[in-house]
Amino acid sequence: MNQAIQPAHLAPASQRDIVARTQGRGHRGITRLVSPGDLGALIKPFVFLDLFRMGASHGSKGMGMHPHSGIATVTVVMEGAIEYRETTGQHGVLSAGGVEFMNAGGGVWHGGSPHGDAGVAGFQLWLALPAEDENGPAHSQYLAPEQVQSSGPARVILGSYQGVASLIQPRAPITYLHVKLRDGEQWTYQPPAGHDVAWTAVGKGVLATGAALLESEVAVFDEGGGALQFTARGDTEFVLGSAAKHPYPLVTGMYSVHTSATALLQGENEISRIGNQLHTAGLI
Repeated sequence: MNQAIQPAHLAPASQRDIVARTQGRGHRGITRLVSPGDLGALIKPFVFLDLFRMGASHGSKGMGMHPHSGIATVTVVMEGAIEYRETTGQHGVLSAGGVEFMNAGGGVWHGGSPHGDAGVAGFQLWLALPAEDENGPAHSQYLAPEQVQSSGPARVILGSYQGVASLIQPRAPITYLHVKLRDGEQWTYQPPAGHDVAWTAVGKGVLATGAALLESEVAVFDEGGGALQFTARGDTEFVLGSAAKHPYPLVTGMYSVHTSATALLQGENEISRIGNQLHTAGLI
């Protein structure tokens, strides 16, 4: 597996250039495509992205209870189903096509594992929260597949696209789409005004954009408002994000991203407090 961020392929003048691309690093069914210390600094508020395939055949039983603060996690399930639980009191099963949005705010613990024998596959994204929200109350939304609206081949996970609005509307201007194209289908994405950050990550198949062919990897486009053009090579499934660039530095802890060292310390103190409660109760 290629683990380095590759130089951009040149693209036609009508297509925004790719400025970085990578297949990430894989371990036990989880491929880390974006982290705050690498591509996350280019595409913030999108600061972390995993492509996961969990289950017995991938050597992964899921993620045990672990903490977050200062971010929101967004999980898109492509195949199978995942059991989730969190210290906000939310728990249940999210099936293929479902979406998780968990705003960790000032601190939360959560975990997830495959439901049933078939395993589960999907993307998990972290969003850096604005200063107004990074240490606020934790809260979450879970959407069943039928609650996720579409415009053409694009399911609208966050924000709005072509008049279709997600039930999940972050404070910051963000669009996050889950797209499926059949072999040979073409699709063009025009970011909303003010969205200078854009990227895509391919979960299945091969996606052509400009002169590049993307497979099981993430690609970051140059900043600006130009359209993005895609063609499927075989049946293809991918996610795409665009946003106004997060105007804050990324101050990171083990499971947290904040806008300042002071905000990070507050968040880490809260997740430590919750963790002590879980330990006392024998839950971790």
